[in-house]
Amino acid sequence: MNVLAIGAHPDDIEIYMFGTLAACAARGDRLDYVIATDGAKGGKADPALLSATRKAEAQAAAGLLGASVHFLGLPDGELVADASLVSALKAAIEATAPDLMITHPANDYHGDHRALSEAVRIAASFSAPVLQCDALRGVGPTPTHYVDISAHIRAKANAIRLHVSQNPERFVGSALQLSAFRASQANAPEGEHAEAFRFEPVFPFVDIRDLLPPPPAVRPVINRAKQ
Repeated sequence: MNVLAIGAHPDDIEIYMFGTLAACAARGDRLDYVIATDGAKGGKADPALLSATRKAEAQAAAGLLGASVHFLGLPDGELVADASLVSALKAAIEATAPDLMITHPANDYHGDHRALSEAVRIAASFSAPVLQCDALRGVGPTPTHYVDISAHIRAKANAIRLHVSQNPERFVGSALQLSAFRASQANAPEGEHAEAFRFEPVFPFVDIRDLLPPPPAVRPVINRAKQ
């Protein structure tokens, strides 16, 4: 299966969906990344230098899963779901022929994320289903699907840490906290982790469960009244 991960900034894929992509890679899927912006506003360094640094960081992180990275190089903080962005995304979709696309939620906190989500929705058309990843601190999308990433949580933390220019420990901490919470929503045992996603059925894609790695195992709540 071919999976296309589409992030607005050079570290978004690692923060919000790396565990699921690692699970996809483990089952033999081909992974492609699209990174929309140049990341030049992600710090106080010279913009050109910062952009180059972040590109190298993204390539290193993608290399952990053997993913190919496609950089659109658009200005950081200025994404708009216009014809040029949609056209660039359509070209990437045609080149990678994905069975599944993962990108930001439509109601994300960041303007670039929202714009990219809308542009992906338009560009995807009938080509493949679009899955929306979680948002910062889990605020925004209501999940419809969960993926068990317990076996890949250490790799996810290491992937985030490769974005050295971004003071990555702050994102490692928030990502681990969120994935532990999402696992707890599925009643997974303490110490397990999950990534959450939202899927909006759009014809002809109405059920994508077979495309995703397994969710946390069902663990019924004990009815203590019957004990």
